[in-house]
Amino acid sequence: MTDTTQQEPFAITNVRVFDGAGLSEPRMVVVADGLISSELSSGNVIDGAGGTLLPGFIDAHVHLDSPDNLTAFATWGVTTGLDMGTNPRSLVDSMRNVAGLTDIRSALSPASGPGGLQTTMNTFAPSTVLFGPDDAEAFIADRVAEGCDFVKIIIEDPADKGDAALGADTIAAIVTAAHAAGFLTIAHASSDAAVQLGIDAGVDFLTHVPLRSPVTAGQIATMVDKGIAIIPTLSMMEGIGAKFGMPTGGPGPGIHVAQASVRAMREAGVPILAGTDANNAPFVPFSPKLGESLHGELELLVGAGLTPAEALRSATELVADSFALHDRGRIAAGLRADLILVDGDPTSDISATRAIRGVWITGNRVR
Repeated sequence: MTDTTQQEPFAITNVRVFDGAGLSEPRMVVVADGLISSELSSGNVIDGAGGTLLPGFIDAHVHLDSPDNLTAFATWGVTTGLDMGTNPRSLVDSMRNVAGLTDIRSALSPASGPGGLQTTMNTFAPSTVLFGPDDAEAFIADRVAEGCDFVKIIIEDPADKGDAALGADTIAAIVTAAHAAGFLTIAHASSDAAVQLGIDAGVDFLTHVPLRSPVTAGQIATMVDKGIAIIPTLSMMEGIGAKFGMPTGGPGPGIHVAQASVRAMREAGVPILAGTDANNAPFVPFSPKLGESLHGELELLVGAGLTPAEALRSATELVADSFALHDRGRIAAGLRADLILVDGDPTSDISATRAIRGVWITGNRVR
């Protein structure tokens, strides 16, 4: 539900507005009752001084650990965060619908195989472990009761993880049960085998891109045919590569392999969404900074062949549309007044997103 906190209307004047493709001529944007409005009858006027006004960013892959996360996200213009696995439910519930701070959607407890890291390290409930396809409907029923917004599936390479990896028939059963219940499905898949399992099962989103081997042309073609989108989390993949001393070019695994896969996906027409895997977990190989890392993600996406405008869309209207968040992602009358004012032109230099002069969430100024 949109938070339309009563507040005095205001207008931001003399700003170039990002419309999903480029920038408008300098104009005025009006905000009233937390929404973009079409006219200003009274209220404050803020001079945008020729800056660029962007829709608030949506990070399509984060992990939560504290209500303080919301302030970190908001400071960097991440006005919506899609949490891909956090417990307990009470923590997530305490972070939902906090007026004037980042809006959260959550998978809560992901599906995983027996003995996987999700239960041994993240301490998710034993009921999130599936031993076979017959467990899928009960798992989804538990997610409905838990109040998740979408379903996360941990897919691992069975040759590497053995019994801790979900089998192909179990993954397919989870996807079928989730879709029957009206949920989108997001698959953690960071190896070639995991990517193939996710594609075969018909998940809606793959998250992560393998560092060791490029996604194949055949896999990409099937993603296009099935309408599967990718959340590459290049920030996480770059950090893992650096931690383990992987090269950034030439032969061998590394971030350049992941970016090459993203480049090929972009050329084929696979939807690419900006997500960072931002987290504060002590046991993961790398922790992208909450909020700030989204700007680095946009830069890495441009490095992988997206235009700056495409990268901006990947963190605004494209991710909003993909996750059915139809009240945000654009600057248009009637939508949430989630806004970022920056200096410069991020459609020509993506690093300009870091030059933040103002952030508003449902019309409340947070920076």
